[in-house]
Amino acid sequence: MKTNISVVIPSYKVTEYILDVIKDIPEFVNHIIVVDDKCPQNSGQIAKTSSDSRVIVCYHEKNLGVGGAVVTGYKKALELNSDIVIKIDGDGQMDVNYMQKLIQPILDGKADYTKGNRFTDFKALRAMPKVRLFGNSGLSFLVKAASGYWNLMDPTNGYTAINKHALEELDLDNIAKRYFFESDMLINLNIENAVVFDVEIPAKYGDEKSSLSITKTLVGFPPKLFKGLCKRIFLKYFIYDFNMLSLYLVVGLPMLLFGIVFGSIKWIEAIVSNIETSTGTIMLAVLPIILGTQFILQAIQIDMNNIPRKEK
Repeated sequence: MKTNISVVIPSYKVTEYILDVIKDIPEFVNHIIVVDDKCPQNSGQIAKTSSDSRVIVCYHEKNLGVGGAVVTGYKKALELNSDIVIKIDGDGQMDVNYMQKLIQPILDGKADYTKGNRFTDFKALRAMPKVRLFGNSGLSFLVKAASGYWNLMDPTNGYTAINKHALEELDLDNIAKRYFFESDMLINLNIENAVVFDVEIPAKYGDEKSSLSITKTLVGFPPKLFKGLCKRIFLKYFIYDFNMLSLYLVVGLPMLLFGIVFGSIKWIEAIVSNIETSTGTIMLAVLPIILGTQFILQAIQIDMNNIPRKEK
């Protein structure tokens, strides 16, 4: 049976590139879903002028952000009974010649979701704007911890593919709608135990302008990632399962917090009263901090070993 493949292209201020992107999409793709996210340049109308019969244009009455546009595209792809859905941007940064490579692990039954990785090609790294390189590097570790996919690099890469089963398991309406979308996808995919693969794909950078604010990303992402981490840990290790990681956290976190709070109080009291703190009091603060830290590190080790994998 032939695999039904769709490509989703969120479209916002990409009128200069959208037709070229559509023109280059390989013939094995069955549907090209362009989502006009209330684009002030009417990029959806531009896309409709393409002679490619595979093009389907969806319109938003208000701007929902890249995530909202992708979700609309995903829902349309499911309506079209797509087996695999590829997401690319409309600005031409993602080389469509790598689509076959991107979906191959899914076709082989090795992965449910694949994503591009720009961090394995030194030439691509040198070509990447320094601000983007710094931002991606800084966020990578935080996204790994929040999502639980410790084996991934370049986790915010938006060149992705997903199979029908994983897409149907996700609660698409509750995934972040703007630039946190890719990270939130990984968090929710881990909760569903979806297998995610990195695929080496260099990025292309031309004269396109990114509307992503580095400042907003650095300020806005960490709280969202922490919330996502708490959600994942709670669901995976306290609702769906309870194992040694759960126990380590139940014991380790209170001990660490007690040691920090108790030690801080006693340290302040010693400064105010100018009286030396006894060795016993110091140990009562230090020991819970040491043990709590060890328990939490052990929990992290278990989480790193618990990355979703296909059964052999």
